[in-house]
Amino acid sequence: MSKVVKFGGSSLASAEQFKKVGNIIRADEERRFVVPSAPGKRFKKDEKVTDMLYACYALAEEGKDFSENLSKIKARYNEIIDGLKLTVKLDKEFKVIEENFKAQAGKDYAASRGEYLNGILMADYLGYTFVDPADYIFFKANGEFDAEKTDKALSTKLSKCANAVIPGFYGSTTGKKIKTFSRGGSDVTGSIVAKAVKADVYENWTDVSGFLIADPRIIENPQKIEVITYRELRELSYMGAGVLHEDAIFPVRQGGIPINIKNTNAPEDPGTWIVGSTCQKSKYVITGIAGKKGFCSINIEKDMMNAEIGFGRKVLQAFEENGISFEHVPSGIDTMTVFVHQDEFMNKEQKVVAGLHRLASPDSIEIESDLALIAVVGRGMKSTRGTAGRIFSALAHSNINVKMIDQGSSELNIIIGVANDDFEAAIKAIYDIFVVTRL
Repeated sequence: MSKVVKFGGSSLASAEQFKKVGNIIRADEERRFVVPSAPGKRFKKDEKVTDMLYACYALAEEGKDFSENLSKIKARYNEIIDGLKLTVKLDKEFKVIEENFKAQAGKDYAASRGEYLNGILMADYLGYTFVDPADYIFFKANGEFDAEKTDKALSTKLSKCANAVIPGFYGSTTGKKIKTFSRGGSDVTGSIVAKAVKADVYENWTDVSGFLIADPRIIENPQKIEVITYRELRELSYMGAGVLHEDAIFPVRQGGIPINIKNTNAPEDPGTWIVGSTCQKSKYVITGIAGKKGFCSINIEKDMMNAEIGFGRKVLQAFEENGISFEHVPSGIDTMTVFVHQDEFMNKEQKVVAGLHRLASPDSIEIESDLALIAVVGRGMKSTRGTAGRIFSALAHSNINVKMIDQGSSELNIIIGVANDDFEAAIKAIYDIFVVTRL
């Protein structure tokens, strides 16, 4: 039995936080593999170490003196070392970093050092083996993650370790050049490690006790999601919910490994479970609500459109030719509406319109801007009658005009289009009808 535990930057920002993490790991002998992030903010106006490294390297790129900036970064780690009374020293590592900065080893190298150094401290603090991802997590020459090679190398290495610390966020190319995942990449590393060791659980420790049904900036104290499936998570994250790094889902999903989102500052809280499938019903009909502003709709009308073979392809070709991807395409007998990101569309608007006329010969085209899309997601919706009716009733009661509705055949989600100005009110109305009325 083994668990992979990943800790975010806020969980490792100071010696005090390190002690909390140490207590959590030692409380369960199955927590054998640890993936640390770089130290985050200790207080609201503090800087994350990763941001400090980016700023430091920017000076090196410009040929300016960066010694003072590097000293501040070193002081952050020394503060943790002193607070934990560790004997490990990082002088040699910082000397190498200084030399590589002068040699301009790259932004990815600079950013990765936060996790690398924190991994050394964590391994020393726990008495675990330190495993450098640069030796076992690989990227192809084109920058694409090499899943097969990584899984083989990492599985072999970790099978020989009783316990190990594997820093998050980075690996290396075939030429041993450091390459990072995008921001939030420590989540990805944790998932990769979990798959490699065939873990029973991947615990992702943050500063919140799981995912919330809605954005707390819009809904005051929203309820927590207890169990969510990978498919539900994908729908919510695509529509802007601040959940896991998308790439962190796939390795564990392939391995059938559940993820448990936990709170470092409240370790007894059950958190949120992310699973492949479940017979557990949601506490509410919906699992979550998420959305984004900044869309526009292009409505194309043409008599007998439904009888014209290839009409949809011709319409979408006009967008493809201009490098614009679509979000949703609801349609009727004689109408077809394409929703796109407004910022991508605005500068190419007339080129797309001209392309539509040339390719599809529509009777008319109408464009509407400043729209928002909201996804209402829930596995419970499929077996509950009247879900859509309740949504529209709630929106009508709040005097919100629905611009679009789109429901997938899986019945897992309903997408609603509203004006940007109605975005927050719409989310509140939907949350109230499904959650508040149940409390």
